[in-house]
Amino acid sequence: MPIINSADILVIGAGPAGYTAGLYGSRAGRQTILLDKGIGGGQLATTFRIENYPGVSGGISGFELAETMKEQALHFGAQVDQTEVLSLRKEQELFQVETTNGTYQAQTIILATGASPRKLKVPGEEGLIGKGISFCATCDGAFFRDKKVAIVGGGNSAVEEALFLTRFAAEVAIIHRRDELRADKIIQEEALANPKISFHYNYVVTQVMGDNKVSGLMLQSTVDQSEKYLPIDGVFVYIGNIPNSQIVKGLVNMDEKGFIITGEDLMTSLPGLFAAGDIRQKALRQVITACADGATAATAADLYLSRKGV
Repeated sequence: MPIINSADILVIGAGPAGYTAGLYGSRAGRQTILLDKGIGGGQLATTFRIENYPGVSGGISGFELAETMKEQALHFGAQVDQTEVLSLRKEQELFQVETTNGTYQAQTIILATGASPRKLKVPGEEGLIGKGISFCATCDGAFFRDKKVAIVGGGNSAVEEALFLTRFAAEVAIIHRRDELRADKIIQEEALANPKISFHYNYVVTQVMGDNKVSGLMLQSTVDQSEKYLPIDGVFVYIGNIPNSQIVKGLVNMDEKGFIITGEDLMTSLPGLFAAGDIRQKALRQVITACADGATAATAADLYLSRKGV
């Protein structure tokens, strides 16, 4: 494919890490281009409420926060192109990135492609995705007005989305494999006080029931392996994420789960290629840490270019 554009810093992925990298890269005077196959925002754009981001009091929708980040990056000169990245390689000192629109050439790359929701991997799941199984309460919650739904998971995302679903659903059941939630205490307290929310602790889903749509879940106790049936109309899965790192498999060092290993400056084992946000190996994956990664990676990429005399 012909080269359609060149960049000092090419950011793959336009979520919080990508937008922040775009902001810092363009403010440093570097030609900075962001590529994303969707409208941008990543998982942030589908999050109902963000209330633990500094400076945001009273909460803000994930979509609104993502759009604000995008506008700020654009204001300082970053370019955002909607295209899907197919492959990348390094030739001599330049990266060649093949996309559905053509080839981009870059001095450095910041990989910020995030992660995708982890599936249950139980019988009945695959055939019922989109027919009662969802991974985005903000996207699909309104379809379950006055219905009974379940949330699988016990972290912040699971409990926050359970609270959101109470706006529509008649009942919301939280299913968690442990004996207590992992979400922040303030969110737990809000959920525990909500009369629409019930809790099924120490249970895992072993099967999703239903023919053309979800009708219930088979649950198994993690304590004594006993089983019970939970009739529901929909299930929302929040059990973690899988890194979207396939594009650099074999090019950079990763951990056993596929998360990219970086140095303190967020450079990978391939010089000139940085990783930021949920895609990399780290202790905490939140909007604020993704933004911090984006800033660090862009600043490090700028220094890397300076040292090369670019």
